[in-house]
Amino acid sequence: MSAVLPLIFLLLTLVLFYANQSLHRRHPHFLLTPAICTSAILIAILALTSTPFTTYFGETQWLSWLLGPATVAFALPLYQERKLIRKHWLALSLGSLAGIAASLLATVLLDHLLGLHGSMARSLLARSVSTPFALEASRHMGGSSQLTGVFVIITGLFGLLLGRPLLQLLPLRMRIARGAPYGAAAHGFGLSVANKVGGEEGAVASLTMIFSGIVTVLLSPLLGPLLGRLLG
Repeated sequence: MSAVLPLIFLLLTLVLFYANQSLHRRHPHFLLTPAICTSAILIAILALTSTPFTTYFGETQWLSWLLGPATVAFALPLYQERKLIRKHWLALSLGSLAGIAASLLATVLLDHLLGLHGSMARSLLARSVSTPFALEASRHMGGSSQLTGVFVIITGLFGLLLGRPLLQLLPLRMRIARGAPYGAAAHGFGLSVANKVGGEEGAVASLTMIFSGIVTVLLSPLLGPLLGRLLG
């Protein structure tokens, strides 16, 4: 039974996710978002059955491995939107750098307010980019991949809940200006909101999300020591 249990959890994870995804399409409430609802149900099942996380992870770890191919797949929207990139490359690049700078300053502020230090602060720094990029960047910055994964989800949920109301307060008229913050600050969650706002907003959010992730990974060997000096 112990050998079959991880396989059962793998099948349960897949069934719950796709069922939750179908439910969310019909009832698009944020609490029914697969990342929230599926995770909550799985956590409840593990707690009720007193199943250690290592047992659950034993057969589901290949789902995390799929983050690698998912990162490579980001090349497709870059190719599809190459005209948009050529037209707005400077705005996309500056927007990505601005998002990283804002994340760095917010991490320093949270450290002073909440006393985050060491691994937790470094894990928090990459929270605004998509999970594949965030985990790789966190590794180079000396953070914890488990903590980074949690922070990425929490950041995405805030983007899902507050993104639209906050942007309505800003005098942004251009579609590229409305779409870029979603991708730079709330990765895939923000992208889902941007797609609902408009097609160009969704395309820009996708590109900004990818640009921010790539730049964060490339700068991660420098961001870690810089954060250490700012917190020191």
